[in-house]
Amino acid sequence: MMLARALQAQGFGSRKACRMRVRTGTVAVNGVVCTDPDAEVDPDSLELSVDGEPWRFRARAYLALHKPAGYECSRQPSHHPGVFALLPAPLVQRGVQCVGRLDQDTTGLLLLSDDGQFIHRMISPKRGVPKVYRARCAEAVTPAMCDVLVAGVPLRDEPAPVAALACEAIDERTVKLTLAEGKYHQVKRMIAATGNSVVALHRESIGVYALPADLEPGTWRWLEADDLERLERTWPFVKS
Repeated sequence: MMLARALQAQGFGSRKACRMRVRTGTVAVNGVVCTDPDAEVDPDSLELSVDGEPWRFRARAYLALHKPAGYECSRQPSHHPGVFALLPAPLVQRGVQCVGRLDQDTTGLLLLSDDGQFIHRMISPKRGVPKVYRARCAEAVTPAMCDVLVAGVPLRDEPAPVAALACEAIDERTVKLTLAEGKYHQVKRMIAATGNSVVALHRESIGVYALPADLEPGTWRWLEADDLERLERTWPFVKS
């Protein structure tokens, strides 16, 4: 692969812009400055440096973001900044998308990728990838409330009751809820259907991948091969 094309694939601009960038001497290949945009590089072992910042070539982008409150999962946000403002420009330029969405006031784990097949697998109802949420409620959480959520609650515009895979009271007003779907405002609507309401919502995990404890709100990291392998597992779930 030519160097300029490799830069373009990573989101550093148009082919013309990438060629000019290389010629200015601001791009290094495996630690050595290269000014030839047509130089052949091996993408499998390509370590780039652009304007002094390291950047490992990745054919596809897979990211985990700790979403803070006050951000919309949209490229055209309406009332709040979009989560893409938290990412480096090359990742936005190469077209990463949210793997499902979180409400602007919901915090926690958000995956992003430019791999359409991966996104589909993660959000497909047929796969039933579980997502675990921690919801702080306005009123006390009771055993009866958890039982109702697991049995299924009726939601407007849904043909059948919608059930959680699991529900556990964490403290007097906090519940951990595991869902296999990603319907619009699902956690809030389900808890509202029990007569309670959500005052704060946080997503802890997707499948067997949990939000890293050291990933601060508003920051992101690459998903590596072992992370992807864990995400791609099948998760059979048996209700107790």
